Amino acid sequence: MTYQKLEMPKAGDKVVVGLSGGVDSTMTAILLKEKGCDVTCVTMSLWKGDLKVPEGTEKIKDSCYSPAEEYEIEECRKFCAEQNLPYYVIDVKQAYQKQVLDYFKSEYRAGRTPNPCIRCNQFIKFGALLAGVQQMGIEYDYFCTGHYATAVRPTDCIASLYGKAGEAADGACAKPVQIAVATDITKDQAYFLYRIPSSVLEKVRFPLCGFSKKEVVQMAKDRNLRAAQKEESQDFIGGEYLEQIFADKKSVPGDIIDLDGKVLGRHRGIEHYTIGQRRGLGVSAPEPLYVAEIDQKKNLVVLGKDKDLFCTGLLCNDMVWPAGYNPNCEFEAMVKIRLASKPVKALCKPYTMPDGTVSSDTYQVVFEQPQRAVAPGQSVVFYIDGITCGGGIITQPIKAENA
Repeated sequence: MTYQKLEMPKAGDKVVVGLSGGVDSTMTAILLKEKGCDVTCVTMSLWKGDLKVPEGTEKIKDSCYSPAEEYEIEECRKFCAEQNLPYYVIDVKQAYQKQVLDYFKSEYRAGRTPNPCIRCNQFIKFGALLAGVQQMGIEYDYFCTGHYATAVRPTDCIASLYGKAGEAADGACAKPVQIAVATDITKDQAYFLYRIPSSVLEKVRFPLCGFSKKEVVQMAKDRNLRAAQKEESQDFIGGEYLEQIFADKKSVPGDIIDLDGKVLGRHRGIEHYTIGQRRGLGVSAPEPLYVAEIDQKKNLVVLGKDKDLFCTGLLCNDMVWPAGYNPNCEFEAMVKIRLASKPVKALCKPYTMPDGTVSSDTYQVVFEQPQRAVAPGQSVVFYIDGITCGGGIITQPIKAENA
């Protein structure tokens, strides 16, 4: 399969830029303005003012959901005034509460590890925010963000990407926009964008796709932009606020056990733990122990040794595909089970259930090499030739003895 990079906005095009105040989105707006585009900047307002800054906290940390939003919006307003760019703040609080914050809490309380950034991109940044832009009557040819990724289009039907066994179903002959990894692989964010519908991606562009983070920061410094001096936000919410996030419902303590069922201690609520966690377990042992399983039904946190964390594969559902086309067949791909993991070769195929029925809604992924700490709730993303070609939410790791 061959691909073509989609044309970037050109002089005279109307472009809406999602502006966060960070160096990436700021440089996106500047580069487009310098090309002669008609640039309008928008910022999404998430913060409800429902969390208090804990006593003893030296400063408000710059995370996606924090009191720092008011400061960031003011910085964005100043930047746009200096650059003579129209600027709007779009309220997406209600959608963010439902789609990100409530999801985050319910997933952890179910013993799973959520990925709020992927959820936010799907429903908020490329969902509620764009709906707000439309409601305000802002017309645009392109929506641009500071993500490090590349929008591309295949030259052949999407079905051919998965081999000759691809199902002749709706969408098989489509040539949808897909996401390719960025030039700066250390900052690549294609993983975060895999759930954005192809129809939305038609008007989305990523102007930083050909630059490294170092180059972007230097360009900002060359232009004396304040954003060049800002620290990069790493989390969707600061850790100091997590206790308050979960305060709406009392945590239920339970046993911490090993893989043989021996009680090692007590946990303070399964929402405080995730697969692969080592620190903060409150148990002592002659060798390091990690969270190997979380049993929500029995309210147990199960610990194991490092070797117990390795899996030969996984099951996933809630699948998404370019153009909505499910190939419903076996194919090889490189897969990532979390943002920080290296892609690994795997065989992806519709799952054959114990009764022999083949499911097109659940896929089985078999790794070429065992992978560590496969966490239910996280996303597994499929790549072929560096292009995202589908993915889903991990429901179950497959241990070696169950392969």
